[in-house]
Amino acid sequence: MKWISFKKGGRDSFGIVKGDKIIDISAFFMESECPKTLLDLISQPEKLEHIINQQEAMQGAIPCKDIQFCPAIVPANNVLAVGKNYRKHVLEMGSAEDIPEAIMIFTKSKNALLGHRGTIPLHAEVTDELDYEGELAVVIGKQVVDVSVDEAMDAVFGYTILNDVTARDLQVKHKQFYIAKSLDGSCPIGPYVVTKDEIPDPSKLRIKTLVNGELRQDGTLDQLIFPIATIISELSKGHTLMPGDVIATGTPDGVGKGMKPPRFLNAGDTVTITIEGIGTLENQVM
Repeated sequence: MKWISFKKGGRDSFGIVKGDKIIDISAFFMESECPKTLLDLISQPEKLEHIINQQEAMQGAIPCKDIQFCPAIVPANNVLAVGKNYRKHVLEMGSAEDIPEAIMIFTKSKNALLGHRGTIPLHAEVTDELDYEGELAVVIGKQVVDVSVDEAMDAVFGYTILNDVTARDLQVKHKQFYIAKSLDGSCPIGPYVVTKDEIPDPSKLRIKTLVNGELRQDGTLDQLIFPIATIISELSKGHTLMPGDVIATGTPDGVGKGMKPPRFLNAGDTVTITIEGIGTLENQVM
C-alpha cells in the first residue's frame, strides 16, 4: 500500500493512493473510531489489519491533483538520522579516516518536517550554506527494544523519501548537527509511505537527487556502510523504538558541500529526489 497524508478543503487527513485517486481513511471507519493520523493508525494494529482486509475492494474518491501534500508521516519523537553512511560521501566531506566504526546518530526536530511541494526556506538571515541530502527513510511499525539484526526488519512498517537539508556553516559553528539540520522546513518527507511488502529488498533501491534538473546524487542502498537491519538493531539497544518512528539512513555522495567549489542552494532552486518504488519528493527553495 501507498499511504499519503494530505490537506483538502482545510481538513487534514490521510489515506491510500490508488492510481490517481485517494481512499480517505474515513471510508474505513465510523467517525468515532477513525484514526486521526498515519502515526495513530500504525499504533493500532487491529485497525491496520481491518484496512488490509478491506482496501482491495475499494476505489479512491479524492483526485490526487486536488490535494495539498502534508509530511508523509509525523513521528511522536524527533527524526532519527544516520550520518556518514556512504563511503564516497564520507570521502567527499573529509577522508578515509572519517569512515565510522560505529553508527553515527543525530536527530532532526520533527518541527522541521515539510510535505512534498512545500517550500524550503532559504534562511538567509542565519546561513549562507544551505545544502541538500537525499535519503531513504525507514518507518518503524511496532515497538521493539534490543532487537537482533536477524529480527530487525520485522519491525519495519514501510519506507519514504527524506531530504536532510543542512546548514553547513551552522554545522561547523556549533560543532554538532541538531541546529544545522533542524531549521524550519529543513526536513521534507514524502510524498508517500510505501509499505514494506511492496519493497521486499530495499538494498536494491536507487536514489537520485537533482537540483534544477541537474543530477547531483546517484546511489544505491547496497552501498550503505551500516545496512538497515543493523541500524534498527543498534538503535534499539537499550532504546525503545516506537511505531511511527522515522529513521533516515544516510545520503550518497554528490552534496553541494562536497563539490569543488561548493555549490549551495539558492532562492528559486528546485530539489528533486527520486527513489524507485516510492516516488519523487520535490521542493523549491525560497
